[in-house]
Amino acid sequence: MRLGEIARKTDLPEAFTAKVLQQLVHAGLVYSTKGPGGGFSITPALARKVKLSNIVATIDGDAVYKGCALGLPQCDASKPCPLHDHFLKIREDLRRMLERTSVQDLVKDLQEGGTVLKR
Repeated sequence: MRLGEIARKTDLPEAFTAKVLQQLVHAGLVYSTKGPGGGFSITPALARKVKLSNIVATIDGDAVYKGCALGLPQCDASKPCPLHDHFLKIREDLRRMLERTSVQDLVKDLQEGGTVLKR
């Protein structure tokens, strides 16, 4: 699929989409082909293997699992923010979902019409 088509289908700016896709290519999570017939692709086998946690780690690192719910620079068990204990469970649930969900799971839901990429 070409960059422009991906950007249109996800309703994202093309420059932003290109940066994200290049990060994913560099991490080996998708393939890139140059030239007139080029674009981005993922094989069915790789789509089954790549988990959403791989994508999040490539783009954002592990900040989603460590950051303070209120965005405070200093928040931990010894000096918790008001949401700290509640956010621990949410982060763990998020981690579990991202580690269990593959790209193929998303593709299947899209193909079956159960989900959409934009409204």
